[in-house]
Amino acid sequence: MKTAYAVATIASLVAVLHLSPVPQVSAVATASAAESCPAFLNQEYRKLHSSDSVNLCTLVAGKPMLIVNTASHCGFTPQFKGLEEAYQKYKARGLVVVGFSSDDFNQEAKDEAEAATMCFINYGVKFTMLAPQHVKGPDANAVFKELARQTQEPKWNFNKYLVTADGKVAQYFDSGVAPDSRQFNEAVEKLLK
Repeated sequence: MKTAYAVATIASLVAVLHLSPVPQVSAVATASAAESCPAFLNQEYRKLHSSDSVNLCTLVAGKPMLIVNTASHCGFTPQFKGLEEAYQKYKARGLVVVGFSSDDFNQEAKDEAEAATMCFINYGVKFTMLAPQHVKGPDANAVFKELARQTQEPKWNFNKYLVTADGKVAQYFDSGVAPDSRQFNEAVEKLLK
């Protein structure tokens, strides 16, 4: 009985933490942002461990973004902490962070509930996390196909792409560049100027 209660409580916490409020944006601003949004971002993706989906153009609404491919069981998984800190540090200045969960490197949890617990409970992630999908090769989603075209496809988990409001990759970082590093933060500062 206690185990069932604990599982239900964790599931409830994951659901509550996952539902982040959507900023209020006027219909005119949203329509304008959607019109100028690059086609590769005008995609619907399901949120991690949720039936809700999000259109990246609506989410981004003409703002710069950080796109990261993630996995729950990787040596770089602790970077979730630094990614969340970067999100908290820069969101007021317009940076949108989106994590694309993926098992392309065989290190994602086999169960979305476990992946959600890792992100939302263990690391306190509040930025948008998307359900597992392909980020490399011929089956990569539209976003990662375009990121690969502009720079390179991810070679491992936790590759980071700083993207301008008009969809151009401003900077690519491999897994070894931590989100709390000087190099990363200088690039974000430059992007947000």
